Amino acid sequence: MTKSNDGKDFTVRIAQQSDADELLGRSPLAALVGMLLDQQVPMEWAFTGPYTLAGRMGSDDLDAHEIAAYDPEAFTELFTSKPALHRYPGSMAKRVQQLCQFLVAEYGGEADAVWEGAGTGAELLKRLEALPGFGTQKAQIFLALLGKQFDVRPTGWREAAGPYGEAGSHRSVADITGPDSLAEVRAYKQEAKAAARAAKATGRAK
Repeated sequence: MTKSNDGKDFTVRIAQQSDADELLGRSPLAALVGMLLDQQVPMEWAFTGPYTLAGRMGSDDLDAHEIAAYDPEAFTELFTSKPALHRYPGSMAKRVQQLCQFLVAEYGGEADAVWEGAGTGAELLKRLEALPGFGTQKAQIFLALLGKQFDVRPTGWREAAGPYGEAGSHRSVADITGPDSLAEVRAYKQEAKAAARAAKATGRAK
């Protein structure tokens, strides 16, 4: 992520699409928006969204100031135009705009300012949890992504990220480095869902 890493771009393979992954590797805002979109859709679809959105806005990157000031109806159309950017394009357009408005108000429109200067993992987690659309789980996953793939590693970052920060795990998007790891993460998620359903069914039976 360029601004917070001395001009360094990172190679990521989350979206499984080269142009989309290239944007994620150089744009802090694109990565943050991808994480916001990672909900009730396949992970690679969510993280391709920032690239598609940038293209529809006529740019090769996302700008928080531009998105924050965009006419809400017109911005929603960017999401709903076929193919839609998300399973719930209208609500996600609103969330992305709210996120960018927050970044403009609190961080001068710079996404990487969210993690720059965070002295500890706990502090960074608190900053991420304050972002619109980011609950604790999403914040922990993004914190793990920053640490594992973008060299953002304040003291205690693994602990603050919870199980998602564990080395060698395949729990979330933070662990996706290619098709094989994507398959492993997807399998883990499916197993977790199956276990949750089984536990729920057992509870009903008692």
